[in-house]
Amino acid sequence: MTTRHRILRILQDGRFHSGETLGRQLGVSRAAVWKALRGLAEMGVAVDAVTGRGYRLTDPLELLDERLITETLSERARNLLSGLHLFEATDSTNRFLMEQGAAGAPCGSVCLAEAQQAGRGRRGRTWVSPFAGNLYLSVLWRFAGGPQAAQGLSLAVGVMAAQVLESLGVAEVKLKWPNDLLWRGAKLGGILVEMAGEAGGPCYVVVGIGINVRMPPGAGAPIDQAWTDLHSAGCGATVSRNLLAATMIDTLLCGLDAFGQTGLQSYLQPWRRLDALCEQPVTVHTPGGAIDGEGVGIDETGALRVRHAGGIRTFHAGDVSLRRRS
Repeated sequence: MTTRHRILRILQDGRFHSGETLGRQLGVSRAAVWKALRGLAEMGVAVDAVTGRGYRLTDPLELLDERLITETLSERARNLLSGLHLFEATDSTNRFLMEQGAAGAPCGSVCLAEAQQAGRGRRGRTWVSPFAGNLYLSVLWRFAGGPQAAQGLSLAVGVMAAQVLESLGVAEVKLKWPNDLLWRGAKLGGILVEMAGEAGGPCYVVVGIGINVRMPPGAGAPIDQAWTDLHSAGCGATVSRNLLAATMIDTLLCGLDAFGQTGLQSYLQPWRRLDALCEQPVTVHTPGGAIDGEGVGIDETGALRVRHAGGIRTFHAGDVSLRRRS
């Protein structure tokens, strides 16, 4: 654990700590403390420095705790968990596990990071990933039945994630096909499912989930759509990042295990309850152009159904946006 990470663990209590006290607790010089504090500033962590009192965090912050997360898991989830990787920072939790999967990492490997330096969303979009502000989580899973066995997985994972948030007291969560979590129409989180393997043989998938918990001031400026976080939704003070991580890991491990047996079928009805697009005016953006219509749910395969001038059309891929009613 780095000196700056150890200092962060001390400053989590929200109190002032002098440089001398920090150095004594950690067994390092005051110069090392100052260097670590400068490193925190470079990571985007705001620290108040007051002469005669010391240093404290400007905003509340909760670091992820591997031991606490593991102890919170159910017995079934602990049996399914093959390894938990927790990084202070990585380029992308999904990329890490995709590489691990290619190297033969076992099913049930999990990766968490306090920050991502190259976080990714669908279609290569950037996923804003400030330090200790949100949840960045990926899970590696293997399917013996090939890619077909994972059909509709992103929708099932969306249901799992929404149910986790509901269980933690987050009301009004909706799902926007195919992989966005919304709160009152603004993006609260997203899902990225990546796959590798042969068409007729075993494959592995990496399921990535990002949930905005408490976005630091200014960190969301690059986001080009309406977004929110749990803090803005009134849940930031009540939802622990460690509890959120543990509950999400537990639900994903158990859910992925069940999905391998049942597929999408058991998630269709829960999805329809959470569907943000049903009976709403939408625009589907495809390589062939934009199509306006009204969302009419999903079919048995998880494809989006849209009613438009030519009847009802299904989409297995594409970007969808809600339109204002005229």
